[in-house]
Amino acid sequence: MKILISTVLIFLITLSATVPSQACSSLLVTKGASQDGSVMITYTCDGEFHPILENRPAADYHPGDSLEITDWRGKTYGVIDQVEHTYAVVGMMNEHQLAIGETTFDGRKELHNPDGLLSYWDLIDLALQRARTAREAITVMTDLVAEYGYRSTGESFSIADPHEVWIMEMIGPGEGGPGAQWVALRVPDGYIAAHANKARIGTFPTDDPQNCLYSENVMSFAVDKGYYDPKSGEPFSFCDAYCPADPNNLKFCETRVWSFFRRAAPSLNLSPDYNRAVKGAERYPLWIKPDKKLTVGDVFSLMRDHYEGTEFDLTQGIDAGPYGCPYRWRPLTWTIDSVEYGWERAISTQQTAYSFVSQSRSWMVNAVGGVFWYGVDDTWTTCYTPLYCGISALPKSYTVGSGQEFSWESAWWVFNLAANYANLKYSYMMPEIQALREEIEGNYLKLQPAVEKQALSLAQSDPQMLTQFLTDYSVSHGEQLVERWRELTRHLITKYNDGYVKDETGRARDKGYPEGWLRQVLKERPGHFRLKEREPGVPESRLTD
Repeated sequence: MKILISTVLIFLITLSATVPSQACSSLLVTKGASQDGSVMITYTCDGEFHPILENRPAADYHPGDSLEITDWRGKTYGVIDQVEHTYAVVGMMNEHQLAIGETTFDGRKELHNPDGLLSYWDLIDLALQRARTAREAITVMTDLVAEYGYRSTGESFSIADPHEVWIMEMIGPGEGGPGAQWVALRVPDGYIAAHANKARIGTFPTDDPQNCLYSENVMSFAVDKGYYDPKSGEPFSFCDAYCPADPNNLKFCETRVWSFFRRAAPSLNLSPDYNRAVKGAERYPLWIKPDKKLTVGDVFSLMRDHYEGTEFDLTQGIDAGPYGCPYRWRPLTWTIDSVEYGWERAISTQQTAYSFVSQSRSWMVNAVGGVFWYGVDDTWTTCYTPLYCGISALPKSYTVGSGQEFSWESAWWVFNLAANYANLKYSYMMPEIQALREEIEGNYLKLQPAVEKQALSLAQSDPQMLTQFLTDYSVSHGEQLVERWRELTRHLITKYNDGYVKDETGRARDKGYPEGWLRQVLKERPGHFRLKEREPGVPESRLTD
């Protein structure tokens, strides 16, 4: 029997056809780096598309069953063997608290193999269905590409279970080639790591299978291709061989890694020189120790960043407009007088379709220990809602909608509308969005111990009721959140209308523009706005301000 792959990652499949490079950001947090011993990974899936969140129950199959591998349009690429049992999956976390995220680094584009069967989203989907631990996931993914071929370009994977978190990087063999080249490293306990569309694994040990796994040909392939010369005296580095640094990928990608690290460990005083492509600058470490152990709330905060307070602060400058809007409309680069320029690419971006923070905890039963904190649209304006990995249904608002038609029923459209409207008067409206976000997320985090205490008691007395309890909690709170955001959106449209700001009585008030921005306007067009009588024939440009 053939079974069509009904991927929980349909939004990833759509993403592959629509998103430009330099998309997605990921943070990895080990047990010893978190305040309560949680293992956490994060992921922003950045692209202009409407995500559809899905869950899949566990299933059993017959010997000899097969699985069709298709793209999001339904085109079949090939068939693989099905396994006898697959695990339940909620979003990008399975019933064993295994979570997987990714960022694409492209790397050497000549290594893309269009003849390979499995793309990175297939590997994530299949690993979540077939693996219980991070190590098992690595084995599943690498065995699959060895047997069926790898179709994507370069990819960095974050792979976490309740005990460990790994970063794995993979790239193809070129057209018609077998397998893939890859290396996987376990992040040391007590440390955090990050990646953002640039391969980051450099040198690695070849004699430490507890902490490092790699393909047999990862070095020899690079030598054969001329990417690495053993006679150079330099140790082999995966990222140097397969994704060499250049000013573009340093600015657009490594700046995000730098910002994760600078905020989690200010004491390191990491220089921005490397992400600015300063010759001889020291590259950032693959992982660092944070100055303090991180809470779930801290991780939410780290996912929200426009480089505020740094020289790259997107809320500053004339390009931020009068109200300090941190968004620059695509494309990221442009050319004036044959000189190429580029906006900053921050962790928070208007093009985020969805993001998550996964929480895996070894001291709880899986159904309670795994939480998939999920948010749609921009990380700055989203609000993360908890979806326990033991649930059997999802909030409907996150499972419906299309990018082709606005709908109040779609969580993504509701959050997207609020965020886009706030960009019109960012410095006024954003504090209201942040206040509601902090209220709701704060309540979630305060409720979490009580909810889980009840859930754990049900795990002992009535496992079936446990599933119902967690499902009811996750679904009801997810829907309540979206309704609060509908109310917020209606409030913003009403209060901030036609450039006015309504006061507490509902009366529209003039607010004008900030003085600093007005001075920039006067500098750009001196005399043009001056309310002053002038002699006939004297142009406005001759008037002084």
